[in-house]
Amino acid sequence: MKLQKNSLRRTTYLVVIAFVATLTVSFAQTKTKQLDALLNKYTEYGQFNGSVLVADHGKIIYKKGFGSANMEWEIPNTPDNKHRLGSITKQFTSMLIMQLVAEGKLDLQATISKYLPDYSKVNGDKITIHQLLTHTSGTPNYTSFPDFFKKLSRDPYTPTEMMKLYADSTLTFTPGERFAYSNSGYITLGAIIEKVTGKPYEEVLQENIFDPLKMNSTGFDHHNKILKKRAAGYEMNRSNLENAPYIDMSTPYAAGSLYSTVEDLFLWDQALYTEKLLPKKYRDMLFEKYVSAFGQHYGYGWSIGTMPIGNTEDKKEIIGHGGGINGFNTLITRMPQDKSSIILLNNTGSAPLDKITIAISGILYGKSYDFPKKSIADAVYNEIIDKDLKAGLSFYEKNKGAKEYSFDESEMNAIGYRLLQAGKKQEAEAVFKLNIEAFPKSFNVYDSYAEALMEQGKNELAITNYKKSIEMNPENQNGIDMLKKLGVEVDAIVKEVTVPDAVLESYVGSYELKPGFVLTIAKTGSQLNAQATGQSAYDILPKSETEFYVNAISAQIVFNVNGAGAVESLTLFQRGKEIVGKRME
Repeated sequence: MKLQKNSLRRTTYLVVIAFVATLTVSFAQTKTKQLDALLNKYTEYGQFNGSVLVADHGKIIYKKGFGSANMEWEIPNTPDNKHRLGSITKQFTSMLIMQLVAEGKLDLQATISKYLPDYSKVNGDKITIHQLLTHTSGTPNYTSFPDFFKKLSRDPYTPTEMMKLYADSTLTFTPGERFAYSNSGYITLGAIIEKVTGKPYEEVLQENIFDPLKMNSTGFDHHNKILKKRAAGYEMNRSNLENAPYIDMSTPYAAGSLYSTVEDLFLWDQALYTEKLLPKKYRDMLFEKYVSAFGQHYGYGWSIGTMPIGNTEDKKEIIGHGGGINGFNTLITRMPQDKSSIILLNNTGSAPLDKITIAISGILYGKSYDFPKKSIADAVYNEIIDKDLKAGLSFYEKNKGAKEYSFDESEMNAIGYRLLQAGKKQEAEAVFKLNIEAFPKSFNVYDSYAEALMEQGKNELAITNYKKSIEMNPENQNGIDMLKKLGVEVDAIVKEVTVPDAVLESYVGSYELKPGFVLTIAKTGSQLNAQATGQSAYDILPKSETEFYVNAISAQIVFNVNGAGAVESLTLFQRGKEIVGKRME
């Protein structure tokens, strides 16, 4: 009898285990279906094209490719396609630096000059290794130089030649004073690694990281080498995809030269929880919150902060980094509390990877999340092409408020130009006019509308709209040039605005546009600049004491002052949207 009871107990236990296992499998299958549905929709709407990997508690639950690795040959993306990483490279550079620190070969508080005696003494004695790692060196970002993409990026450079481009430049601030993202700093770190080890940067990467982790599909990208399963990069030109412009991979170097796969990056992600590459003491230093940056923090080659889970108010602590390079954008997001991760590699240049990651996190943690929306601009364009302008306008009026469509200023602008280039001038004029009605606070919509009018000989109306665009953005050089072409004297139109230094100083600070996304306003001399989370910094120019414009990205910023005279928020006008950012303490 006793034996039978024990047998019965064991049988019951096995049934319970089987039941739990069934639930786990069922739940995993549900997540897979949800991820498929979400990512297929992003792909269908042309908002993602690449490879995905999702890991839950250190185990891969989803990996898949979407769209094409090569559009000309219609080769599909797969999880083992090799994508250029862009700035995800920086975390590998910081690992090499910390390995040298752990070996006693490098001092984080030593200056550049100690390791690179030929580096310009103008700045070499001022900047420490720590400051290079944390983007607090004040070194100008060479990829922001006016001629970088048109000229410099296309030619091969040695690290020494690259450093000569910026080494003795005037620093944008005193080293250690604040954060400003700089690819130049990581170029210098690569050169230091080579000097200390006596080996090429890519050889040190291979020996110290890729070989130990068996990351066999990761390396320094060389254009001339045959690389199996290399994904091609593409970018949008108005509303059409094109092959991405060429860039010689010696120019991003230790700041952005690597390629990898989602599978290899998962190996890297999980190794960071171990001592395979670095003792814990030094590994933890990679993820210290050294400096505040856009409402998050920056460590050594990593951003540290929080992320919303799906469309809920819940947040998760994350460590991550994005990357962008001609034809590719990438994002690795790690949730260290439970060793989960989301890795996205996209080869069409500008996918909304942050949004996709947040939606995936909703699925991963069983929360609600948002699906992407169709572009009403694409739908209107198809109606015009397949039928006529009347059908397109009718479709727009019927669907402009529909929940399943997104209305984006730049997308509407793109189809307007697509129509204009196809010789459909009246149709383009009508689309640009819709954009003005929807986004009356954007200078760019008036400029585009004016161009369509000028193409049809409606010069007086074109002049009115060009003047309107310049009134909103005095730096709209295209509008100024077009008015000159139309015989208009522009000296009286373009007026220089000077804002007192004390007023500019009062705007300096961080403004939260939404959870995890912050706009930081900084001041260098008499110039303000704005830098959003994970993006480059842009100069902002005054239109009045409270109104500023960002010519580089067609945006406007208005600082909101309360009754006591304190700046409490700003309003960002971009792509037809108004976003209020509350000032952070």
